[in-house]
Amino acid sequence: MLRDPPEPDRVHAVVPPAWSVIPFAAYVLAIALLPLVAHRFWESKRNKLAVAAAASAPVLVYLLAVEPQHGPHWLLHSAKEYLAFIVLLGALFVISGGVYLRGSLAGTPIVNSGVLALGALLASLIGTTGASMLLIRPLLRANHTRERKVHIVVFFIFIVANGGGLLTPLGDPPLFLGFLRGVPFLWTFRLFGPWLFVNAALLVAFNVLDQIVLGREERERPGAQLEELQKVAVPLRIEGARNFLWLAGVLALIFSIGTFGKSQISASEDVLVALQVGGMLLLAALSLATTRRETRVANGFTWSPIVEVAVVFVGIFITMIPALRLLEARGAQLGVRSGWQFFWATGVLSSFLDNAPTYLSFASVAVGVVNEANPGAGLRPDALGGLLAYPEGVLYLTAISCGAVLMGANTYIGNGPNFMVKSIAESAGVRMPSFLGYMAWSCLILLPLFVGVTLVFFR
Repeated sequence: MLRDPPEPDRVHAVVPPAWSVIPFAAYVLAIALLPLVAHRFWESKRNKLAVAAAASAPVLVYLLAVEPQHGPHWLLHSAKEYLAFIVLLGALFVISGGVYLRGSLAGTPIVNSGVLALGALLASLIGTTGASMLLIRPLLRANHTRERKVHIVVFFIFIVANGGGLLTPLGDPPLFLGFLRGVPFLWTFRLFGPWLFVNAALLVAFNVLDQIVLGREERERPGAQLEELQKVAVPLRIEGARNFLWLAGVLALIFSIGTFGKSQISASEDVLVALQVGGMLLLAALSLATTRRETRVANGFTWSPIVEVAVVFVGIFITMIPALRLLEARGAQLGVRSGWQFFWATGVLSSFLDNAPTYLSFASVAVGVVNEANPGAGLRPDALGGLLAYPEGVLYLTAISCGAVLMGANTYIGNGPNFMVKSIAESAGVRMPSFLGYMAWSCLILLPLFVGVTLVFFR
């Protein structure tokens, strides 16, 4: 997804008041609590949109009436980001929905673990969103006979939708922004240690848990569940393989605009956003036109998940504007000065805010810290590659990158694919945990793992 870095001009020097963050906090709280206390109300997408509108209204009043000089600029910038975000997710959703694995994998612990491991590799090549949309439906079909499969989807979000995207700038938007600001494309391969540590630990934990859950089903349900899972009615083959061409087109478009956009295509952000959005819509249209309707029906393709994501995230993108501006203006006052502090500060905020601008904000803080420790360094926030000339700069950038990517798994709204995977799973009949229920999983599994990452890599 194309995201232009915040411009270092006087617009961003304005600091929103502290109260302007309240609508964002209230909206996140509503997403967490309404499914629990008003489930039937929250099931309606119209009601979700009403809640998003109610939370956004005070922010819109502040941006357009209280801060008319700068607020409209902030709102327009966020609208462009939302448009690029939802069109990218929509294009990948449509294209992946045209790829159908005829036959069935066996939903055994070893096969499920293999799919998650494949996703961890693909996420850095085609992005966490692309890998998630490509693999979630085959994985759900492989386990359709199993009664307990929530843990499968939760670990899928942990690994494929987040942790797997740490190795290349194409894996996750924060790393792509770093690449646009001067971090060498191959530098992210230095993150192989944290990538392997986190994903290997999650795969081992998942395999053990999946064996326990399947063993319990074997004891509780009559018949041999394992034998039932291993039956494949027809040979495996892929339908809609032409969609892999459109998927490659999405990646080529993102890489080309990000690499050559400002220098060789156009200096205008509006032109680049229009090219990206238009290109994505064209590729999605080509997928719809070249994929048989029967293939999408067999794949269980519906528009409901992408509509739900669009509705929920429109409120996120509006209400988070003041919070992000406050972070940009006051981030240096947080007292972040060490690797582990950058890891946790970036990660915790990336769990609730958009991880791409959070990455940029803390990278700018890291530039300030390195300049302070090395008088005359002259590092600039728009040239983050300069951090790599200093050992502490390498440590800070590593910590920021890991925090932004890995801790996006902490909540449903930490990274775009999280909510999409949840919606697809629910459309397939899986009763996913509530917002707080999912956070219970992440606190139990991910937080101890991130403590391990801190001790091994950032202490």
